[in-house]
Amino acid sequence: MLFSIWGLIYLAKFIMPKTKKVSENKTALTTVDTSKSVWAHSLFTDYDVDLFLVGKHFRLYEKMGSHLMNVQKTEGTYFAVWAPNASSVSVVGVFNNWDRSTHPLNKRWDKSGIWEGFIPKVAKGEVYKYFVKGFDESEHLKGDPYARKWEHPPQTASVVWDTDYSWKDKSWLAKRAKLNALDQPISVYELHLGSWERDPGNPERVLTAREVAPRLVSYVKEMGFTHVELMPIMEFPFFPSWGYQITGYFGASSRYGTPQDLMFLIDALHKENIAVILDWVPSHFPGDRHGLYEFDGTHLYEHADMKKGFHPDWKSYIFNYDRPEVRSFLISNAIFWLDLYHADGLRVDAVASMLYFNFSREDGDAATNDQGGPENFGAIKFLQDLNVAVYGSFEGVQTIAEESSTYPGVTHPVHAGGLGFGMKWMMGWMNDTLKYFKVDTLGRKHHHHQLSFSMTYA
Repeated sequence: MLFSIWGLIYLAKFIMPKTKKVSENKTALTTVDTSKSVWAHSLFTDYDVDLFLVGKHFRLYEKMGSHLMNVQKTEGTYFAVWAPNASSVSVVGVFNNWDRSTHPLNKRWDKSGIWEGFIPKVAKGEVYKYFVKGFDESEHLKGDPYARKWEHPPQTASVVWDTDYSWKDKSWLAKRAKLNALDQPISVYELHLGSWERDPGNPERVLTAREVAPRLVSYVKEMGFTHVELMPIMEFPFFPSWGYQITGYFGASSRYGTPQDLMFLIDALHKENIAVILDWVPSHFPGDRHGLYEFDGTHLYEHADMKKGFHPDWKSYIFNYDRPEVRSFLISNAIFWLDLYHADGLRVDAVASMLYFNFSREDGDAATNDQGGPENFGAIKFLQDLNVAVYGSFEGVQTIAEESSTYPGVTHPVHAGGLGFGMKWMMGWMNDTLKYFKVDTLGRKHHHHQLSFSMTYA
């Protein structure tokens, strides 16, 4: 059940200006040494780097990752990856027989820790990874954190791809602010795209998002739902996780087809005035060797202190929200799905595990903040920045917190000390209600407060 208070229309007034696309580097080299296997080229301006380093670059997907382009009248792909503690980074793939020595990227001359370069003739559909050598000479074969497409699991390489699509939902976007407003009735149909429907002729085959679209749209419309919530559709290696252990945050899972197939599904739902909420998991990530864990040989995306950086229940790693570059990565990812995939909302998973260092930990096994308390101030600031950026960038979208604790002010405005979410899953209310109905009928009059307790902290 969703819960909203305060009618968060305030968000349009109290937040930063809409995030803007940062222009391409006006000082890019006009002459290129075309004799090299990797040409010097950059999409980054000094302003990009400054924003990135302070955690305020919210459109990194326009710069990082792989980008098809034409340089010096030559088609190819530009690559950029953050690996500040690496001694070298090269691109490997089928195009160079996975040779680690032939296509080294250039480390930027500034303090950004970004490696980049343009490789001629690398075309759409090429599979690749980054070969990262750590400062201690350790070797790591990594997927691209910003890849927009991945190989089908169990293969783990990234794929050069675009997100071009001819959207037909202009009418929906024009009225979304009204239909998706907090004072409108909302009925959400949540589903796991990979198991909702299978190929009748081959039940083992997962249907693509494009194949699912006609049946799903028809069913949701017939049942009268206003919203569809898709369990995580970002790339993930372990199918039984339902997508909640993500390795490719910017890639629509190849299990469901191409990025364009997912766009087609969202477009089809919008044509019938059905909003789309995406489950989003900025709370933790798995330790698969091709993923974010120890990306450049160090604890780059996760905390080095495992009391802060490791989740004992899920056996996964927790983002270092104190690191500005990680905040830029995550908020850019949220903006990416709202921008390029026209999502109408994000349901943010496991917020309670982000807010508290002692979440699901035994006494004595938890870190504390600099005031001796259990709250993770870095995560709190990240969630506030996230909501300010999202509501400042898109009209008519919503963020929803899946939050199971009694943390106060989850849907209160950021300027009033809240987290700034539009809505909250009422998990506390659900648990309190179940406890209430377990009480004998005659004794319930002493427990009515349980039904309204969630109002005090939402």
